[in-house]
Amino acid sequence: MRLHRLDLTAFGPFGGSQHVDFDELSTAGLFLLHGPTGAGKTSVLDAVCYALYGSVPGARQNGQGLTLRSDHAAPGTRTEVTLDLTVAGRRLEITRQPPHERPKKGNRQGTTVDKAQTWLREYDATVGAWKDLSRSHQEIGEEITQLLGMSREQFCQVVLLPQGDFARFLRADAEARGKLLGRLFDTRRFAEVEKRLAERRRTAEARVREGDAALLADAHRMHQAAGDAMEPPELTPGEPGLAEAVLGAAALARSDARERLTVAECGRLAAESAQAAAERALDDVRELARLQGRFGEARERARRLEERAGAHQEARARLDRSRKAEAVAPALELREAADAEHRRAAGAEARARAALPERFAEAGAAGLATAARRAAEELGGLESARRGERRLAALVAERADLDRQERADEDVLTESEGWLADWDATRAALQARIESAQESATRAEQLAVRIEPAQRRLRAARLRDRLTGETHDARERARASEQAALDARARWLDLKEQRLEGIAAELAAHLTAGEPCAVCGATEHPAPARKDAGHVDREAEEQALAAHQDAEQRHGRDLRRLGDLQQELAAAAAEAGDTPAETLAAEAGELERDHVRARRDASALHPAREELRRAEQEHERRTAAQRDAAVRAASRVGHRERLDRERTALEEELAQARGAAQSVAARAAQLERQAALLTAAADSARAAEESAERLKAADGRLDEAAFRAGFDTPQAAADALLDDAAHRELQRRLDAWQSEEAAVRAVLAEPDTVAAAEQPPADLATAERTAAQAAERLRRTASAQDAADRRCTELDRLSARAADGVRRLAPLRDDYDRVARLAGLTAGTSADNERKMRLEAYVLAARLEQVAAAATARLQRMSSGRYTLVHSDDRAGRGRSGLGLHVVDAWTGRERDTATLSGGETFFASLALALGLADVVTDEAGGVRLDTLFIDEGFGSLDDQTLDEVLDVLDSLRERDRSVGIVSHVADLRRRIHAQLEVVKGRSGSTVRQRT
Repeated sequence: MRLHRLDLTAFGPFGGSQHVDFDELSTAGLFLLHGPTGAGKTSVLDAVCYALYGSVPGARQNGQGLTLRSDHAAPGTRTEVTLDLTVAGRRLEITRQPPHERPKKGNRQGTTVDKAQTWLREYDATVGAWKDLSRSHQEIGEEITQLLGMSREQFCQVVLLPQGDFARFLRADAEARGKLLGRLFDTRRFAEVEKRLAERRRTAEARVREGDAALLADAHRMHQAAGDAMEPPELTPGEPGLAEAVLGAAALARSDARERLTVAECGRLAAESAQAAAERALDDVRELARLQGRFGEARERARRLEERAGAHQEARARLDRSRKAEAVAPALELREAADAEHRRAAGAEARARAALPERFAEAGAAGLATAARRAAEELGGLESARRGERRLAALVAERADLDRQERADEDVLTESEGWLADWDATRAALQARIESAQESATRAEQLAVRIEPAQRRLRAARLRDRLTGETHDARERARASEQAALDARARWLDLKEQRLEGIAAELAAHLTAGEPCAVCGATEHPAPARKDAGHVDREAEEQALAAHQDAEQRHGRDLRRLGDLQQELAAAAAEAGDTPAETLAAEAGELERDHVRARRDASALHPAREELRRAEQEHERRTAAQRDAAVRAASRVGHRERLDRERTALEEELAQARGAAQSVAARAAQLERQAALLTAAADSARAAEESAERLKAADGRLDEAAFRAGFDTPQAAADALLDDAAHRELQRRLDAWQSEEAAVRAVLAEPDTVAAAEQPPADLATAERTAAQAAERLRRTASAQDAADRRCTELDRLSARAADGVRRLAPLRDDYDRVARLAGLTAGTSADNERKMRLEAYVLAARLEQVAAAATARLQRMSSGRYTLVHSDDRAGRGRSGLGLHVVDAWTGRERDTATLSGGETFFASLALALGLADVVTDEAGGVRLDTLFIDEGFGSLDDQTLDEVLDVLDSLRERDRSVGIVSHVADLRRRIHAQLEVVKGRSGSTVRQRT
């Protein structure tokens, strides 16, 4: 990687745009970056790091891009860093702009923040121009990191070479060295291996303990199943021998359980034999008791049959009569239907005749039909009269509507005449209100113009009165500070004079025997001056001078404050004049009150205009309403006369049509009702005559059917009939009698039943008790056998599961032993790891050994062959070993700790270590060539000879075509190194000057 050009704008202490040409500086191979403290030397390196990685190194990085902006930059200037470099054979240009807070455009209040921007370009040699590659922060960051092969921390440690860090590295303990080397060589994967092995050890241990816990749980379950025949092993999960103890206890429990099962099986077989014999005896007794009960029940049923023999004969006779009467049933049903129909028709005729006038009481069906036709004909003649009646009703309604309209128009005319009579007075009053409000509005505008000057004069008067007091106080303070400044100057001059008088004693304090005097050059000092009790030294004089300067500054501030107050007082007095503030306040208050009253009166202008507009609209509406009412009254006169003539003619015609009725509609309703009643009566009379004929024919057929069936009268046949339910019930009773009689005879004829009846009564209770006792013994023995069998089965199952668990646990134990040994070895806790060195420390120790070898090649040249850096893996106290660093002194032949080196020796040792580390990290990153390096500070601790040797080593880096930039403010380096980049600070920001 070689840097070519760096452009800065508004970055860090640089308020403007600055340009650094690294190609020109690198021509000599070694160049110096110098400037006063705080000028911004390190900011140049920060800009290089920011351009590459988007952030600045180490503690200067706080994650907020806005802090990179220069406080000296103009608000509209955007912070920007552009770096031109060659890396991996490619010429690239990176431009970065952090977020920028700027004022909003268009004179709007507030600020806005522009987002961060990044550009990456590559120089195309074939066309001789730059081409854009990307504007994505993420893509550019990945591309640069991949090309450099280093993270930001590695770059800052390898390319920028912060010497203070390596001085601390030399004196640090193993843990601190491990942190730095871990960041540079990225040994996190080895730490991850340690972590993963520790996790695997914990996981394997947990799995072994889990398996042991399961075995122990199975042992407790076997103890519960076996009872007192087994005791679980008194071991905890993880202890050796647990599996063997569990399997041995399980074998003893299974043997005892099988012996108990054999005893239980023998008891159950004996109980089964006894229970079978008792069951057979019980079955014989039950059969005898059943047969004896059956015989007694049959004898009782035969007795009950004999008692019901008479009722059986009567039911059979009744059933025979019912079967004969069934031949008469159709005639009976026909006669009942005809009788019911005749009664309904007679009732309907009676009801219809009751609704007719008395003159139709004796009329027949034909006469009633004739009267109905005549009423219908008369009803048809009244249709024209009904239309005339409806027209008369419409005429009456229309005549009433005309009367209502006439009364309404009369009310409109009366109201309009009354309102229009006051119109002139109303309009004049409204116009007067409008004119008064307009005058008030004009006065309010005039007062508003006078209020602002009055208020301005009042504010100026109040400011004048306040500034008068402040000016007086400021004048007094200025006099006091002036006197204090004079007193401080006098004291400073007095102390200075006293110090000059005793300067001999102060010079004598630095005299050393044999050393020349700084004043006379003599090497003997027989009587050096002594400091008296009131001697004034440099510190007291400088304190007095500082007090004098502070007093002068306070007096200057007081004078400036007094001048500012006097200017403000003159401006306020010119504005307010000599009028008192109370008078101006009264005048301003009176103006404001008059303005408020005028505005209040002027506010009535718009309502008055609106009221006049509404009044004019009302005047027009009422005038039009009066005119329209007069026109409608004239048109109603002729219309009313026409309606009266038509009404008279219709009333004469309708009087003839309605006769004695109140109206034509009432007369039509009478005729409709009469015609309907006559028609209904004629129909019901004809239906009654027809039903009487059908009833007479049904009576004749019924008499003939009863005679043929053998009954004296139809009523006798009707009484003999049974309905379906009664017939079914009677037949069921007869069938039940016959079935019961046959069943009783069959039972009484059975030989077994008769033989059982001849034996003594059966003792069923004794036989049942004997069978129950035998069954209870069988249940107890079977339950005992089942329990023993379940115990054996459960113990077999648990033993098999425990044996399976032991087989599955064996490889887990082997895996745990292997992982535990590896984890202890990598963590440095194993006895096999003699030096207690962790895996990550072991890898870092190898890297540190490479770094020490690379650093020694340069350290020997810097120390004239005296010092050699060596790596040590000895333990430090009670800690772990692996990252020790010692220096071998060729003058004494002894190896000692790097913390014993002097300040200058520590610097060039740390410089050699930094250069060696840069070589190793470069090789680790894939051999990326680093053509530009920077070394920050530390050269002030070297003597001239050591400085020459260090510069020779740095100058030898040019053999590898490298350029080295030294960041320092040591004056001697400016004479030795001709290529220089000077950073000059000023009140408006720092600038750079380049010299080759």
